[in-house]
Amino acid sequence: MAKLTKKQKEAASKIDKNRMYSLKDAAALIKVVASAKFDESVDIAVRLGVDPRKANQMVRGVVTLPHGTGKDVKVLALVTPDKEAEAKEAGADYVGLDEYLQKIKDGWTDVDVIITMPSVMGKLGPLGRILGPRGLMPNPKTGTVTMDVAKAVAEVKAGKIDFKVDKTGIVHAGIGKVSFGAEQIVDNAHEIIQTLIKLKPTAAKGVYIKSIYLTSTMSPAIALDPKAV
Repeated sequence: MAKLTKKQKEAASKIDKNRMYSLKDAAALIKVVASAKFDESVDIAVRLGVDPRKANQMVRGVVTLPHGTGKDVKVLALVTPDKEAEAKEAGADYVGLDEYLQKIKDGWTDVDVIITMPSVMGKLGPLGRILGPRGLMPNPKTGTVTMDVAKAVAEVKAGKIDFKVDKTGIVHAGIGKVSFGAEQIVDNAHEIIQTLIKLKPTAAKGVYIKSIYLTSTMSPAIALDPKAV
């Protein structure tokens, strides 16, 4: 097991492991314990009382964070020539079709989100083995397969993210940066938590939100009180 650095020990000492914090207190504390020289990402992990192996208990959705993610999201728009101009105007970093499909076949995946059109999805099918494991395959459910390409690009650039419960029943999401104000972190966390509550499957029984943790890239996890949230 790796030894904790002096900074990590100092950060851990500021967090009461026996306490469940309010969202407001956790957001303030995450800024205090972050010690890296770079602007650390702030992540939230929510454990849900669902069985992801059952289709009727799968939790997946999209949410637009009020203050964005703080990350410069690289967007690839795989579109036909008639849609290229609007994709570029909306802020897509890469725009085109066949040349980018070939680049992906050759192993290029240096993007965060791919947005495309229904008519193009047939060409993306063979690339599923490359895009799927990286979470890059466009999906109509997340709004990344659409005829309104400009709107989709603008929303992603503004802070729209998609999330999906993993096989252990946990939803992970990046909700900002340590440089954000505490209230901005609170707003973003609250938005995704409320979205998860709205998506509660009718088949889920018992306690739905079992635990919530807030972390930054280099800091220990801070437990939140699910009832308070």
